[in-house]
Amino acid sequence: MIEHIAAIVVMLPIISSVFVMLIRNNSINWLISSTASLITSIASIMMYLQISKNGNISYAMGGWEPPVGIEYRIDEFNALFIILISIASFLILLYARHSLVGELKENKISTFYSMYLLCLGGLIGILSTGDAFNAFVFLEISSLATYILISMGSDRRALLSAYQYLIMGTIGATLYVIGVGLIFVLTGSLNLHDISIRIQELDLYRPLYASLAFITVGIALKVALFPLHAWLPNAYAYAPSVGTAFLSSTATKVAIYLLIKYLFLVYGYDVVYSNKIFVFVIIGLSILAMFGASLVAIFQSNLKKLFAYSSVAQIGYITLGIGIANHNGLIGSTVHIINHSIIKAAIFLAIGCIVFKTKISNTHELAGLGKKMPVIAILLTISSLSLVGIPGTVGFISKWYLIIGALEQGWWLVVLSLAISSLLALIYVGRVIELMWFHQPEDDINVNSKSLPVEMLAITFILTLATVYFGIDTRLTAGLAEIAVQNVLLGGQ
Repeated sequence: MIEHIAAIVVMLPIISSVFVMLIRNNSINWLISSTASLITSIASIMMYLQISKNGNISYAMGGWEPPVGIEYRIDEFNALFIILISIASFLILLYARHSLVGELKENKISTFYSMYLLCLGGLIGILSTGDAFNAFVFLEISSLATYILISMGSDRRALLSAYQYLIMGTIGATLYVIGVGLIFVLTGSLNLHDISIRIQELDLYRPLYASLAFITVGIALKVALFPLHAWLPNAYAYAPSVGTAFLSSTATKVAIYLLIKYLFLVYGYDVVYSNKIFVFVIIGLSILAMFGASLVAIFQSNLKKLFAYSSVAQIGYITLGIGIANHNGLIGSTVHIINHSIIKAAIFLAIGCIVFKTKISNTHELAGLGKKMPVIAILLTISSLSLVGIPGTVGFISKWYLIIGALEQGWWLVVLSLAISSLLALIYVGRVIELMWFHQPEDDINVNSKSLPVEMLAITFILTLATVYFGIDTRLTAGLAEIAVQNVLLGGQ
């Protein structure tokens, strides 16, 4: 089985999603989903260890050798992200059992599990595939599942949010396919590794940059890079809490990986970063995201939408590292993908606990929550401060690498932007903390008598603890990110 492990991590969630849809028993389907996700997590760790020992994996699907056939190409960089999203999906599924009962109608829960697994399989497929068109197929698989996950929210606006994302996602997919078509015309190949070799022999830079532009904008729509982020705030705000936690910790992160792969492993640093306009645009949009989304978040009244806009700002930090593009900048970008995934999962699962007990959706309703739900209020406070980048948390580690990377380039304005945007994050996070701890509870806000399920509290606690632990011991986050950047993106230089 070990020789087929690259295919197993992709196909197991997809096949399991079919069984879940056929069985239609919520308890059994939760068990199937959790088991499939656990096995996928274990297999992804085994795959990473195999790569660390024996080198990259090249798996020819159906026995058709690349570049003719579809190749799954796994290295230390994408294997790290496969571990991240598979473990995140498993933990969120453990949390989901009771949370979904409180938010969804009983006849929708099995469909949710099925689409959840289908989305997971699609995301791992994007990470694994070495074929440009196959990446599009997996993008669409994960996106179609995501539309359904979002539309299942209890608020009627969830359906509109899913429709908005469908429109934006379709535009992004179309632009991506156009870019891939241009690459195929130029190189005669769809295998990404083969394309990276053939691009070095091309003298047609204008069509090459045109293909890069189409692909970058297409993926940027999936990433929700400012100003192409319009779909994200409503999608996060009105999806079920479990769906929001899953999407915020996985979907945009996978899209960012795909962008990094094209920039560094397909087109290559020399082709991309020799164009100063591209560097100016990516740095400029990243800073606009950090400031613009943070300013909007300050004035949000919807709790989930507030943290949704903060996600847009945090994506700006990740793409800033891509724009800086030196050793520390890329480590900062890579480790922030990991750290932000942990932070946002912890925050949205804490919000899910609040929704389970109180049905609170607006920030002003948080008044006095520290007295009503002290444990959850503490967990939300810690994870929110990690979002700001308080020393001793994972958010600080990411920003430290980005600051060092910017200083190495002599970009003091970028360093100043990082500092000011962190202060803006402190304002909207501080507003939430102030309401929870320094205001009296409102009389019309009631905490129901149902005790919070152990699984929901335990998973929220574990992820919140991770935001602190990995801010102190960085070997499994920054350490692995540094290895991946050094050996894959920088080619061992």
